[in-house]
Amino acid sequence: MTTLNGREQSAGTRRFLDRGTPPHIATLVLAAGLAAMSMNIFLPSLAAMADHFGTSYAVMQFAVSGYLAGTAAIQIAIGPLSDIFGRRPVMIGGIVLLLLGTLICAFAPNIAVFMAGRMIQTGVVAGIVLSRAIVRDMVPMDEAASMIGYVTMGMSVVPMIAPTLGGLLNDLFGWQASFFALLISGLLVLALVWRDLGETNTAQSASFGAQFRSWPQLLTSRRFWGYTLTATFSSGVFFSFLGGAPFVGTVLFQLSPAALGLYFFGMAAGYMLGNYLSGRYARRFGIGPMMVSGNIVNVIGLALAFLLSVLDAAHPLAFFGPLSLIGVGNGLTLPSANAGMVSVRPHLAGSASGLGGAIMLGGGAALSVVAGAVLHADGGTLPLLVVMTVTALLALLATEYVRLIDRREGELAQENLR
Repeated sequence: MTTLNGREQSAGTRRFLDRGTPPHIATLVLAAGLAAMSMNIFLPSLAAMADHFGTSYAVMQFAVSGYLAGTAAIQIAIGPLSDIFGRRPVMIGGIVLLLLGTLICAFAPNIAVFMAGRMIQTGVVAGIVLSRAIVRDMVPMDEAASMIGYVTMGMSVVPMIAPTLGGLLNDLFGWQASFFALLISGLLVLALVWRDLGETNTAQSASFGAQFRSWPQLLTSRRFWGYTLTATFSSGVFFSFLGGAPFVGTVLFQLSPAALGLYFFGMAAGYMLGNYLSGRYARRFGIGPMMVSGNIVNVIGLALAFLLSVLDAAHPLAFFGPLSLIGVGNGLTLPSANAGMVSVRPHLAGSASGLGGAIMLGGGAALSVVAGAVLHADGGTLPLLVVMTVTALLALLATEYVRLIDRREGELAQENLR
């Protein structure tokens, strides 16, 4: 039995499909996976969607960067809302918003309506934000890093399959089919969350005012910024890839949507492997070494891609193959960075997850735009690789900053580990 913020919860009391007990890990995996599916299932169709709406690729790419910016903004509210009203109602509300936005996207008559639907879809990010907070409600920090690793490992199956599925659906039925697949998936996950997700936040805050007055405790914490910037720059490598890879695949390598979806498979498989390793080893080695190892793997993958680009390797595997290591690196880094982020002030776990996630996705949106802007048909892949490499090095510096604080001031106090 584990004591959490003055309350006790026992892992043994969890019963699947019983909303009177904490959720099964599978429910958290699928809720988080639904958010990931919303982000990337349509990526292989971006060029076809641009043609359909009669707009440029740069404008259509806002469906990615604008979505990331929207999820960053909404996370600022999701965290405090869940600390006040509980994790369950906010999670359910986020999925309902996804369903509404998905219907709007599927039947959008023009690009403006489509983008409005994408912004409404951002509510589903509650699945990612609250899965972290729910895990931290249930278990201590090092165990949270391990459990978050398993949650994101399972979640990573979705972005592994979703672009491939989206590309196939595009070739068979058109780009709208991806959104109908997302709608069906959302309805199934909503039914599961309704039946299985018991409330884990039994120490709810009194008001928004109380929550926001507590934010200085987070914003003045150097550790919070260290963990948050580690997560921001590490995931920023991936978001840069999302901003540029569809252009690289369709324009530079002339891949079909289905073929491009298959090349996304490698990075998602790497992410799954990295999360498995986090789940298995984070508790043994600690979150600092896990973050460092993940950042180093990112740098190695980018160095290999750089080398092959300089050697004028013309096959798509020369670009997509080495970058699958970025998936491994993020899988090693992000569970530990997220566990540290929500453990600096455990009584503000929801707010920390929301605020940290907002910073992470806001940075990802900016990097996605930069990655899309630096690419052009005659420039090759090098401009994108430069953006990704600088971001990976910044992630490594942020991790070293956290470790420097730990060496000078000691690791997080034991009362913050429970």
